[in-house]
Amino acid sequence: MEKIQAKKIRFVNEKTLIVAVDIGKGVNLGYARCPNGVEVKPFEFYNNGEGFKKLWERIWGAKVSHGLEAVVVGFESTGAYGEPLVQFLAKRPVRLVQVNPLHTKRLKELEGNSPAKTDRKDPKVIADIIGLGHALTVVIPEGPAAELRRLTQGRERALKRRTAYLNQLQDLVFLLFPEFLQVLKNLKSRTAQYLLRHVPHPQDILGMSLEALTVTLRRVSRGKLGREQAQALYAAAQCTVGLREGRRGMSLEMGEILSGLEGLESYILQIEQEMGRYLAQIPYSQWLLSMKGMGEITVAGLIGEVGDFRQFDTLSEVMKLAGLDLYEISSGKHKGRRRISKRGRPLMRKLLYFAAINMVRKGGAMRGPYERFLQRGMLKGKALVAIARKLLRILFALVRDQREYQPDYRLDPSFQRAA
Repeated sequence: MEKIQAKKIRFVNEKTLIVAVDIGKGVNLGYARCPNGVEVKPFEFYNNGEGFKKLWERIWGAKVSHGLEAVVVGFESTGAYGEPLVQFLAKRPVRLVQVNPLHTKRLKELEGNSPAKTDRKDPKVIADIIGLGHALTVVIPEGPAAELRRLTQGRERALKRRTAYLNQLQDLVFLLFPEFLQVLKNLKSRTAQYLLRHVPHPQDILGMSLEALTVTLRRVSRGKLGREQAQALYAAAQCTVGLREGRRGMSLEMGEILSGLEGLESYILQIEQEMGRYLAQIPYSQWLLSMKGMGEITVAGLIGEVGDFRQFDTLSEVMKLAGLDLYEISSGKHKGRRRISKRGRPLMRKLLYFAAINMVRKGGAMRGPYERFLQRGMLKGKALVAIARKLLRILFALVRDQREYQPDYRLDPSFQRAA
C-alpha cells in the first residue's frame, strides 16, 4: 500500500484534532478526539463517496467548532480496503498516519483490563496510540514509483501462482510417469513442458522412434539435450510404475496447467518490460543500478516498495520500513539475541534477501563481507540477513549522495558512508 516513513509523530499538540478510523471491507468506524478530551463518538460510514463525505463533514465540523488548527487522521494497516479512503484524505488538509496493529492489540488489553475486541473500542485505541506519538507518517507514492509498486506486487502474485501451478504439475507427473522426473528434473524448463504437452504418457514416448525423440529433444532444448536423454526416457517408459487408471482426467488437468503456465510466463515478461520502462523514469535509478549484481527487476521492485528513497532523512527510517531494524530482549544479567523486527514490508525484505544471495556469489560485490561474517561464526542465513542490511545501507547512501557505486569507496574521502 502506501509508503510508511518510520518516525514518531511529534506534531500532535493542544491545537490538533485526532481522528481514528477502524477500516473494514464495507463499513468503517470513525472517531475523533479534541485536545480537551471532548469526543465525537464512534460512527459508521460506508466505503463509498457518500460515506467519505460523511466522515469529512464530521472531521471538519469538529475542527471548526472547537477552534482547532490541525487534523491528524490515523488507521491500522489494512491492505487494499483502506486505499480509497487514504487517497480521498490525501487531497484534504490533514496529516495521515498509520498505526502498527501489534501496538493496537497490546494497548487494547490495557483499556478496561480486557483483551476483548469490539469495533467501538478499536478507534479509541488508535487515537490513544497517535496521542502517545507512536505512529508512522504515510507518504503516498506517485507517478512512476506508484506504477512500480503495483507492477512489483502484481509480479509477486504471478510468481506465487506459477509456483502453485508447478507444484500441481509435479504431482500429476508423479502419478502418470514418476520416472520422467528422474530424467528431466526441472519442470520449468521449456523441454519438459513441451514433452508433457505433446507426449505426456509413457506409451506416447514408446510410440515414437528413438531417432525422432532424439531430434525433438535437440530441437526444443537447442542442443542441450540429445540421444542420452532420449535413451533414458525410453528406458524409464518401458518399466514405469505410473498409474494407468484415470489417465484421461489427469491429462486434461495437465494440459490446463501447462496453458496456465504459458500464459503466466507471458504475463510476467510483460510486467518486467513495464517495470524497466518506468524504472528509466526514476532519476536516481542509475545510481542503484551502478552496483554490480543489482538488476533492473530488483531495483524497480525496491523503489516500488520504498516509494522514494529521497523521502527518508535517516537510514533507520528505511530500515524500519523494510523490517530489518534490530532489537533484543534483555533483562538483568540475561542478554538476548539481536534479531530483525520483521515489522516492515515483507516483499521489500524478500527482494533484499535474494539480492544478497546474488551478491555473495564468487566475484560478487558482497562476497568479501559475507566470508568475514561466516568466519566470525555466523550461520549462513544470519550472514545473508546482515548482507541485506549492509546492501540497504549502501543503496540509501548512493541515493543520498547522488553518485554511483565504488567498490573502493573507503579510499575515496568524498564518499560519505551511510550512518
